[in-house]
Amino acid sequence: MNIVVFGAGGRAGRQAVAEAHRRGHRVTAVVRDPARHGDLAGARVVAGDVTDAAGVGRAAAGHDAAVSAAADLAVPPHDFFTASSRALAAGLAGAGVRRLLVVGLASIMPGPSGVPLMDEPGYPNEYRSFYLGHAAGLDELRASDLDWTYVAPAGDFDHDGAPAGRYAIADHGDPASRITYADFAIALLDEIEKPRHRRAAISVREA
Repeated sequence: MNIVVFGAGGRAGRQAVAEAHRRGHRVTAVVRDPARHGDLAGARVVAGDVTDAAGVGRAAAGHDAAVSAAADLAVPPHDFFTASSRALAAGLAGAGVRRLLVVGLASIMPGPSGVPLMDEPGYPNEYRSFYLGHAAGLDELRASDLDWTYVAPAGDFDHDGAPAGRYAIADHGDPASRITYADFAIALLDEIEKPRHRRAAISVREA
């Protein structure tokens, strides 16, 4: 497949690029400044802005699927995630790319009670504006015609652990759950390669 990865310079994006290349896919890595990302081996690295629909369309032309692992902490979260979702919906549709995988956030996924983790008693909410930005971006995806899947860690990323080479779909979010970026990338690529896709938000954890 031809896969375009937006936000390829971040930790999740880098692992998605590496896993796609490992499986033999052709990868275009979209970053803000290609000069800073010459280490994305096996990928064609191009400059792009995930909030610009025309730029998304140019980068995605000729590809079979897209991954968005993009974030911009310099922009208000609601503005960034809604703008990026709208740009992806318009740009990918214009380029004829139907399949989109988005790297999500555990905080907005259902917890054990069925409400979002961020609304569970005792959940840390010092970054609530970031959570709400992600949620607004997901709402934009739900209103689009894309074949999208929103994939989030069940809890958080494990920054120091060794990859297990596997993962599991979680029944619900769990703040104590961890998954490495490499294992999360396996989940992303498995979803891309499925012959039947789902428009859904799913949580993954270490198996």
